[in-house]
This record gives sequence, C-alpha cells and structure tokens, in this order.
Amino acid sequence: MASPALDKPPYTLHNLPYGVISTNAERSPRCAVAIGDMVLDLVKYAKAGKLTSLESGHNFSFEKIFAEPALNTFASLPWPTRRTVREQIQSDLQSGSVPSSCFEALKDVENHLPMKIGGYSDFYTSLEHCQNCSAFMSAAAIPKNWFYTPSVYNSRASSVIPTSRDIRRPKNVYFSGGIDSEPTYGPTRKMDYELEMGYFVSSPIPLGERMPIEQAKEHIFGFVLLNDWSARDHQLFEMRPLGPFHSKGFGTTISNWIVPMEALEPFSCAPNTKQDPPPFEHLTWPEPKEGALDVKLRIKLVRDGKGTILGKSNLKYMYWTPYQQLTHHAQSGCGTISGSGVNQNGEKAELGCLYEAAQTKTNVLPKGSGEYEEGYLEDGDEIILEGWCEDGQGNVAIGFGECRGRIVPPYR
Repeated sequence: MASPALDKPPYTLHNLPYGVISTNAERSPRCAVAIGDMVLDLVKYAKAGKLTSLESGHNFSFEKIFAEPALNTFASLPWPTRRTVREQIQSDLQSGSVPSSCFEALKDVENHLPMKIGGYSDFYTSLEHCQNCSAFMSAAAIPKNWFYTPSVYNSRASSVIPTSRDIRRPKNVYFSGGIDSEPTYGPTRKMDYELEMGYFVSSPIPLGERMPIEQAKEHIFGFVLLNDWSARDHQLFEMRPLGPFHSKGFGTTISNWIVPMEALEPFSCAPNTKQDPPPFEHLTWPEPKEGALDVKLRIKLVRDGKGTILGKSNLKYMYWTPYQQLTHHAQSGCGTISGSGVNQNGEKAELGCLYEAAQTKTNVLPKGSGEYEEGYLEDGDEIILEGWCEDGQGNVAIGFGECRGRIVPPYR
C-alpha cells in the first residue's frame, strides 16, 4: 500500500495535539489545541467556563495554567485529570458548543516551543541504525551491553527549536582526509539529518525514587517528530574519547504539536524485533503485544523546489521501546529510527540518516553541486519529517504534522 499524501492538517478529533501559539493580535504565547485547519485557544476556552466543573476540589485555574507560555504545568497534572480535560474538549467540539471566538486559523498562528526543556536525553536504541553506523563506534560488532539496557547520553537542551526555523551549516574541526589525517577547520562537508521521535515527560521522578515500567505511560505527556541534525565529519573528529559535542548540538528541530499519549494508545502493538537476551525484569513490559506504538514515518527532501522521498520507517522498529527507555532513565526522550526494509530494486529503503546510506552504499539523494561531500545535504536543502497512524482501512487517523528545517550557508 502506498503511503498517504498528507496534504491536509492531520489534526483530527481523535488526535487533538497540544502546542503553544501567539497571533499578531495577541503576542503573548499561550497553550492551544490543533483541530483540522483551526486552533482552539485554551485560554479563551477555559475563560468561557468550559472547564469550570473540572476545577472543583482542586487548587488551580485552567485559565491561568493555559495562559502560561509552555505546557509544563498542564503536563504535570495527574494523567486522569489530563484525560478528563481532553475528553471534555472532544465532547464540546463534537457537539459544536465551543464559541467561535475561541478559534484561530492554523495558518495565522505563530508556533513556539511547546514546553520548557530542562534536559534532553538522546537514546541510541535502533538495532538497524547501530548496525549501519558501526564505523562511528570503532567496533566490528555492537557491544554486548547495548543488548542489556537502552544506550543514552545527555544532549544539548538549548539546541531544540520549533519547526520551521533555518539551520545554519556549522563550522568546526574535522580530519582533512579521513580518520587521524591532518585536522582542518571549516564548514561541515557532511551535513546530515536523523529521523527520530521525541517524547516529553509529564512529571519527573523524585531524586532517589524509581518508576515501575507499568507506570511509564502516565509519565509520558506526548510525542513529537524530531530531527537531530548532525555534522558527520565534525562528529568523527569528536567521537574519541568522550563522544559528540558540537557536531550534534547545533540544531535539533521538533514538530510544533505534541500528540498526547492518550491519542496514541489505540495504536499500541508488539515491537517489531524480539529482544535477545530477554530484558531484565524491571525493563519487561507486562503486555508484550502492546509494548510498542505503530507510528509510520517518512523523510522528504525539498531541493530547488522539487520534493523527493528519501526513506520511511516506523516507531515500532525500535529495539528498546519508549517505555523501556523512560524506565531505564528513571533508574538513577528520542533515538534514530531505522528499519531493514528494501525497495523494488533491493536497495535499503528504511534508513534513518544519510550516514547510513553512505555506509551501506545506498543512493538516496539527487546529485549535488559538488560544493560539499556527495551524498550529503546542500545549502538550501529542506528536510521534512512526517509521522502518522493509520486505521484498519489504511486511512490517516492521527498525524504529527511536519518537522521541517532548511539548511542555510555558514557564517563567513
């Protein structure tokens, strides 16, 4: 079955993703929900008295919570409370009882980062991605410990930006002619994307406490698409001995709307890969057939006004699932998502980045101008990540919108 054309905003009644917006008339960022090609201003919605009954017995005001320039306070509310708010919004939208003054046109709003990001952990948990990128690990095989706990490192939270901000080609030190050759300084010649998904944690685990894996869902507020932009030649220079720094910290683009955990629950499924050896007890999901999420993913390139599909994947391909990742994280969200699928020509079609294409000798990009390394991104290239879930008939049931960014030339 061909992938659908996501030419309409995929924000259905079953989706209702959360975001933060402002308008020309009201410049203060505030919380909102996307529905179709409209946006429901949650401050105005609460002010209209639609959530007053849900405040009874609680020491908070939804109007004040949604007037904040980030969703953190709302996300930290107990999961049953958030579910009830979502159900109320769904009911009011379905019945047509929301005042028209509460809506803005989606095309007229400016999106901001949906949450304040105090920390950003990057997981390395796709088996196919590890197999294809083994050269960076300087190992012939994946290390044994990778199969026992999710691998993760702390990334740069300040690098996270909303769609559609430009990404400036970074300058740094790299080997001029392969590993351990003479170092030189300049703009990256191997600009790359990484197809990832990120999730926002709703409430932190207190220091010294642990989280049972059964509670993982209630601690995940929702998911976004994420592009972990990477400078591969800079990364090769930085990898020894402590791993990447500037090469992975100059820009991380996310989609603007957080699809809540509640919307994704109906798309629970079994993970694509059997874990061998079996995970430790604290990382074992109680219902194996519902341990992953079936989210279809696609990568598109726009070069000189022409669009090209570079690859596809699925969140369920992750060796370590988001629930296992968060449980491991809480013991003391995101990771590149690749697959093993091939196209009609036998070429790998589920690669999560261009470095994987280079390592597997797979032609992905159109021929470049020659200014930078062939097979990597050019200045002016725009990468668009898309994600969606389908119903039983193959129709788009919910979508994540676009995660979009364009490469601009380096500072001279």
